[in-house]
Amino acid sequence: MTRLVIAFSCLLLAGLAVAGRANAMVDERDVARMVSFGGNCIKCDLSGRKLTGASFAGARFTGAVLVATDLRGAAFIGSNFEDAQLMRADLRGATIAGSNFSGADFTRAALDGVEAPGTIFTRANFTGASLTGAEMPGAILTLANLTGARFDGAEAPMAKMIQVNGRGADFTQADLDGALLVSSRFDRASFRGASLDGAVLSGSVFYGADFTNADLDGAVLAGADLSGARGLRQSQLEDACGDGGTRLPAGLKVRTCRRVSIIRVPQLPAPPAPPAPPPSAPRATAPSRVAGG
Repeated sequence: MTRLVIAFSCLLLAGLAVAGRANAMVDERDVARMVSFGGNCIKCDLSGRKLTGASFAGARFTGAVLVATDLRGAAFIGSNFEDAQLMRADLRGATIAGSNFSGADFTRAALDGVEAPGTIFTRANFTGASLTGAEMPGAILTLANLTGARFDGAEAPMAKMIQVNGRGADFTQADLDGALLVSSRFDRASFRGASLDGAVLSGSVFYGADFTNADLDGAVLAGADLSGARGLRQSQLEDACGDGGTRLPAGLKVRTCRRVSIIRVPQLPAPPAPPAPPPSAPRATAPSRVAGG
């Protein structure tokens, strides 16, 4: 697609801004022709539109509303979709490269087969979303909500899942080699047949999680609570390591990690405290009376 078409699309979107918001008020026929987007479209509303195969290159769609939008096979290159609303959107087979989806809401969205290496999904909401077969190596999911999300068959080696809510998530047969599953909750999650070789599970809770046939070779379990895990066998722990804070089901044990083997993950900094209110202006004092005056 030529630069002229991209520029034209950008100008068209900008010209449709209403009341200070770049709301793309286009009908179905226009959307079908607009296959490329660039420039700014802050908080624009493209809900329910058919954007199959659309290309977003260098686009800024911060806070955009794309609820139930058809984005199958779309490409997001170097774009910013921070805080975008993508509930029930269809992104199956989409390609995401060098883009930011921090705080985006993917509740019940379809992202099966999406290719998103190293994509930023910090604070994103994937509640009930489907990411079956997704390719997300090195993806950043810090503080994300993965409640009930499906990652079965996904490839997410070296992914960063720090302080996430992964309750009820499905990682069956997923590739999580070298991933950081740190300081998180994975209650009732499924890791059946998943590969967690070299993964770090430090400080996370796995109450009721299913580890049947999961690979844990070289996994770091320091401080992890696996006491309520299901399907965990001693043979799976032979090449893993833990420490005094590791909790396992009764009868199971794990060797102590060598100091050099433990990967220390720094705690996320606390949000900055709000600035102190400015000092109140001193009250005017009435002139004192002079006794006997």
